[in-house]
Amino acid sequence: MQITRLSIPEIVLFEPKVFGDDRGFFFESYNGRVFEDATGLKCNFVQDNHSRSSKNVLRGLHYQIKHPQGKLVRVIEGEVFDVAVDIRKSSPTFGAWVGATLSAENKLMMWVPEGFAHGFVVLSESAEFLYKTTDYWYPEYERGIIWNDPAIGIEWPVVGEPLLAKKDTEAKLLQDAELFE
Repeated sequence: MQITRLSIPEIVLFEPKVFGDDRGFFFESYNGRVFEDATGLKCNFVQDNHSRSSKNVLRGLHYQIKHPQGKLVRVIEGEVFDVAVDIRKSSPTFGAWVGATLSAENKLMMWVPEGFAHGFVVLSESAEFLYKTTDYWYPEYERGIIWNDPAIGIEWPVVGEPLLAKKDTEAKLLQDAELFE
């Protein structure tokens, strides 16, 4: 598996070695030893989530202020632009973002650790998105930062306005959000 650290070094891309022939393909999508070597973390993933979204749907930027979740994300159908924003006030990269295109074709996986807000926008006609989390979902602790906060300046590859859930249209600016120390 190829490991790539993005400009925020805690965010890691995993590119699996794919074995394929005219019958199809096989790849190891998760290996605890490889993950621990790459991140320095021994994770106990407790929940797998699966979503399907249409083109131009933008989900995020989400996080849990208590029971924070690390997320290992990937796409099994279609293509998304996936984003992580550092919302740890004491971090030298506070307010910075990184993004990567994840697709069924490239099979890339992105590690988004605790202390980061996460979101994605669908680039293909539809996409199926899978992710493992290090803690359970607690709706009472879920928070959001508005997708187009000018203080963050994410360069989303969308034409026009994305399709948003009500909670994402009501998300806060970074300066007004409840954040991690």
